[in-house]
Amino acid sequence: MQAKIILTVIAFTGGTALAFAQTNHAGHDNGMDHSAHGQDQITNADVLSEPGQGAFAALSEVVRVLEADPSTNWAKVDLTGLRAHLIDMDRLVSDAVVSQTDLPNGISAAATGDAETIETLRRMVPAHAAQLARDDRWAVQATQTDEGIELRVTSDDPAVVARIKGLGFFGLMASQDHHREHHLMMALGEDAHAH
Repeated sequence: MQAKIILTVIAFTGGTALAFAQTNHAGHDNGMDHSAHGQDQITNADVLSEPGQGAFAALSEVVRVLEADPSTNWAKVDLTGLRAHLIDMDRLVSDAVVSQTDLPNGISAAATGDAETIETLRRMVPAHAAQLARDDRWAVQATQTDEGIELRVTSDDPAVVARIKGLGFFGLMASQDHHREHHLMMALGEDAHAH
C-alpha cells in the first residue's frame, strides 16, 4: 500500500513537472516570442514538416504558397471557404456511417449520419464522383437519398473491380490525387470543380 502511494506521488509530481516545463517560457530571452522561432537559422532537412492538426497544417501550407507567390490576388483569397471544405473532409471521414454492398462488378455504398454529416455528404460525394468519373476504367454514379447519398462504382474489368472493392467508399473518396490542387484553387477563390 505504501509503495502504491509513493508511486502515485511520483507520477503526479513528474507529470506536474513535465506540464510546467512544457508551458514555462522562462527560458526565453526577454522580448522573444513564438514568431521569432521561425526566424532561426535552421536549414536542416530533418526539420518537422507537419505544423499541427491536419486542417491547420493544410491551411498553413496554402498560406505559405500564397505568400511565396508575388502574383497572389489577396482580394480573391478565400481561406474561410477552404477551412469549411477541410471541416467537411474531416466530417466525412470521421462521422459518415457507410453501409457497403459488394456487387459482381463493383460496390454500392449508402452513406448517412447526423444532419451536418448528411449535408457534408451531399456536398462532397457528387463533386468527388465527378472527379472519379474522369477515369474511364469505371462507371461512377452518386445519387441523393432521403438518408444521405449512395455512391455506386462499377467496372467490366475484373482487375478494376478488385481495386474498387479494395478501396471501398473511403478509399474511393480519398483516391485520385487532386485534393491539393483543389485546395489551392479554393484558397484563391476559384471554383475548384469547374475544370
